Amino acid sequence: MPIVVRLDVELARRKIGVGEFAEQVGLTPANLAVLKNGRARAIRFSTLEAICRVLECQPGDLLEWVEEE
Repeated sequence: MPIVVRLDVELARRKIGVGEFAEQVGLTPANLAVLKNGRARAIRFSTLEAICRVLECQPGDLLEWVEEE
């Protein structure tokens, strides 16, 4: 998939655990894992907004487009 989710990098930089982060954002740990591991097919803007609010970042800090080989 040409969109890479860099959520794990941002969580590690801020030293936030997945369980704590899921609670702050309002997601289940299972849904957060799907997103974090790049298996999500879509994300709601409200979820992206909540993630950016908690991490104090921009959507571009979390998502990266890479060309497929």
